Amino acid sequence: MPDYSIRRAAPADLDGARQVMLDAVYRDFGTGYVPHWHADIVDPASYYLSDPRHTLIVAVEERGDGTGTGSVAATAALDARGPAHPPNPPWVAERYPSGTTAQLRRVYVRPEHRRRGLATRLVGELMDFARRDGGYGAAYLHAHPRSPGAMELWRSLGKVVCDERDEVGGGADTVHVELPLA
Repeated sequence: MPDYSIRRAAPADLDGARQVMLDAVYRDFGTGYVPHWHADIVDPASYYLSDPRHTLIVAVEERGDGTGTGSVAATAALDARGPAHPPNPPWVAERYPSGTTAQLRRVYVRPEHRRRGLATRLVGELMDFARRDGGYGAAYLHAHPRSPGAMELWRSLGKVVCDERDEVGGGADTVHVELPLA
């Protein structure tokens, strides 16, 4: 089993990170690239590297020499943009406002690297980052239940606060999760 280097993304990691993210939205979600939803995927530097309260973490497969200069196997990002209404339920947007909400995004692992604890390690790094920031009152994410392994992971790490599939009239295929900051 390969070893991985978990670190904040550097500019040299962005092409690999972008590829992991694009593969996920096409393969796992079936939506493909949607500019309104995925602008951060195309320009991760602006969204995650230029603001000190935001971050992009990558898992890089180690080469045999231990340099950590192999390919990006997984990504995870965090920013201070709370969920918007629409498309999210209004009470979710009110509960997790921008500026004080650490929103986890783009926690994606390439299929050949799954079931190795990478997502859990990446989320741990994001949560440590949010705690060090000190300005976040909540940690939140929305998940797509079609993503392999996603719901098992999020239920083990946090609490589902809204499953839109259970909403009257059958809401979107989105599950909203809060993670403990303490």
